[in-house]
Amino acid sequence: MKFDVAALRPLRTGLVVVLGLLLAGIATRPIEGPTWEKVRAKQPALRLESLKDALGQGVTVGLLGGFRAIVADLFWIRTNAIWETYDLPKTQTSIKLVTAIDPRPLFFWLNGSRMIAYDMPNWRIDRAGGWDAVPDAVKRRFEEEQSAVAIDYLETALAFHPEHPLLVLEIANIHLNRLKDVETAARYYLRASRHPDAPFYAARIYAELLRRLDRKPEAYAFLKELYPTLPRDSVMAQPWVVLERIRELEDELEIPEEQRFRE
Repeated sequence: MKFDVAALRPLRTGLVVVLGLLLAGIATRPIEGPTWEKVRAKQPALRLESLKDALGQGVTVGLLGGFRAIVADLFWIRTNAIWETYDLPKTQTSIKLVTAIDPRPLFFWLNGSRMIAYDMPNWRIDRAGGWDAVPDAVKRRFEEEQSAVAIDYLETALAFHPEHPLLVLEIANIHLNRLKDVETAARYYLRASRHPDAPFYAARIYAELLRRLDRKPEAYAFLKELYPTLPRDSVMAQPWVVLERIRELEDELEIPEEQRFRE
């Protein structure tokens, strides 16, 4: 078998050119690096916030295409790094940027709202002089302001995940634990409990809050309706706990024996 040497000449010439360019690139790398650094320093950084403002969220996400999940994950890592510096404005902006990039994961919405509602009031108190130095009224104002931001953020999440029970429960938790607003919290726990995928504890907490609000007849009626719907052998449903609370309410309400709930 004979090789055509003439046919191999173009390939040999191409290899020589590629090798020459490669060697030239290596040789100029020490000069090229500093030069590009100077050019970059004079250029404004590419900011996704600016793109979002200029083009709109939909167009920005469209530009990211199939990479938005990866980009959102990277920005979430960046958010946690900023969070560790206690920089409230930057952390809050970064949290919202992550869900602007990819609103699908509940993880971002839930954990972002917790940073806003629970961590940031403490940052503001520390910055204002510390827990002992800041008046209670000012602490309360910080908690109310950050809670309002977190609740608004979660309401935005509900536009992407309509009536998702975990989002509704997170709003309920903020009203209960941060704002101490039992009445409003009870409404959100009830709203969450009505969703078919709601965790069982949502209904139990709602009934307990009715008791705390001294609306014991309502709690009793609610638990009597709830109990028959619970799986009897479920640790999560805890039907025995619900039955125990029914019995407690019967004692507190002095329900006659013949009128008491029958399993």
